[in-house]
Amino acid sequence: MRPLERRMPPALHSHGPGAHRFAPARWLPGGHAQTIWPAVVAPRPRVAYRRQRWTTPDGDFIDVDFVGTSARADARPLVVLFHGLEGSAQSHYARALMAAIDQAGWRGAVAHFRGCSGEPNLAPRAYHSGDSDEIDWILRRFASEHAGTAPVLAVGVSLGGNALLKWLGERGEDARIVAAAAAVSAPQDLLAGATALSRGFNRVYTRNFLATLKRKSLHKLEQHPGLFDRTRMLAARDFFGFDNDVTAPMHGFRDCYDYWARSSCKPWLSGIRVPTLVLNALNDPFLPAHALATPAQVSADVVLDYPTQGGHVGFLSGALPGRIDWLPQRLLQFFRAATDTAPIPGRDAAPRHPPPKTGQPVRHTPEGDVR
Repeated sequence: MRPLERRMPPALHSHGPGAHRFAPARWLPGGHAQTIWPAVVAPRPRVAYRRQRWTTPDGDFIDVDFVGTSARADARPLVVLFHGLEGSAQSHYARALMAAIDQAGWRGAVAHFRGCSGEPNLAPRAYHSGDSDEIDWILRRFASEHAGTAPVLAVGVSLGGNALLKWLGERGEDARIVAAAAAVSAPQDLLAGATALSRGFNRVYTRNFLATLKRKSLHKLEQHPGLFDRTRMLAARDFFGFDNDVTAPMHGFRDCYDYWARSSCKPWLSGIRVPTLVLNALNDPFLPAHALATPAQVSADVVLDYPTQGGHVGFLSGALPGRIDWLPQRLLQFFRAATDTAPIPGRDAAPRHPPPKTGQPVRHTPEGDVR
């Protein structure tokens, strides 16, 4: 079986075959190295952000970091990024994308999930992989402020990618407030992802995540005593424990299995009605390749791009110490193709209709077999 990519609808397919093929750094083999080196060692660009604080519908707050002008009358595309678990505007992928956006003359914004911008949020809740309601009000505010002037484009990375894809599938036609979307390294099946992160070397990632999550959880208990069981939270050694004893009760789920079943984006991919790129490396240690959606499980508006290499939000290329610029260029390439034909929400009267779902060809990428 080879990695699959559903061909873009003909009206959006503006690049020749192989134009966006990922060529990994040959000196950095394996999914773990391709995950860790880009996040820890590879050079990342400097980005000058401007911050705004937005009040949430429930009286809490989030912080949004901007590059480029935030003027509502500006006609340049606006790319909104939703980061991954314990990520921020300073994450390597965020800085790489925002720098590329700024260089392209576009505008960008990193919408921080609650508690991820350097200051604890106030409400008796945090954020989670299925938080599509949070995605909804954020994107609707962006769309409202920029309606009739510029296309709003959305990117989600890892946890943010899962939440964004879930939102797109849940809302269907109503998600066309964005002109196009992309998800990078989204854990499409959360149970499969949690299982993978509980085994072998992957436990290193889990320990790192839990270290910051537990610190935040202790502060949350100081704000809201009794929100969850402190002893059980501190005893958690994997996401089976943490999500079962913290994430689930704090956000209204029965247990970790209920949370993962209701929050995984994979069942929602067939409902997407916005041009959407789903980019996952087949050697991503956070999610086994067999858990990824197949072309038969997604709508005709979804492009599946599954490079053989890349790790988890890694996609490092070039000579030592490597470059992390392939990913932002891949995203901008997709968005340029999509916005060439997609109407700007709020400006064009005629709605865009998805292409026919019958006879949709599937192209095999020549990068190698899935082993």
